[in-house]
Amino acid sequence: MLCLLLPASLQARVWTGVVTHVSDGDTLWLRPADGSVPRKVRLLGLDAPELCQPGGEAARAALQGLVAGKPVQVTVNFQDSYGRDLGRLRVDARDVGAALVSAGQAWSSRWHNGLGPYAVQEASARLARLGLFADPAALLPRDFRQRHGPCQPPR
Repeated sequence: MLCLLLPASLQARVWTGVVTHVSDGDTLWLRPADGSVPRKVRLLGLDAPELCQPGGEAARAALQGLVAGKPVQVTVNFQDSYGRDLGRLRVDARDVGAALVSAGQAWSSRWHNGLGPYAVQEASARLARLGLFADPAALLPRDFRQRHGPCQPPR
């Protein structure tokens, strides 16, 4: 049996906290249960529309509805170039990213040539024409930013 040991810097960290602010459909601030300073978290595995993009406000409202007033568990895989924790969020044992994509409020992140971790949820939402997928011309956020530029200051 092969055992692979990863440095602590590459291992996921799991912590709990309370949401203090939802910035948009895939970024929020959490106050850790240990009392440390609030942390900015970007949900891993999905991409929600920009706030100024069609569906952006609805995506933020959907995320708020899922996490408001509830303790959350965060599994942080790493930090991005903006200093945000990148990770998965669970509320009541429910994967928040999967719930958002299933409701048509975000796309599964495209990685290289793959459709990302929530491809099945996105396919179901597309088939049912839920949320963003009711509009066949909806643009991925990266494509929207390329065409229109950022609609808010850098996060």
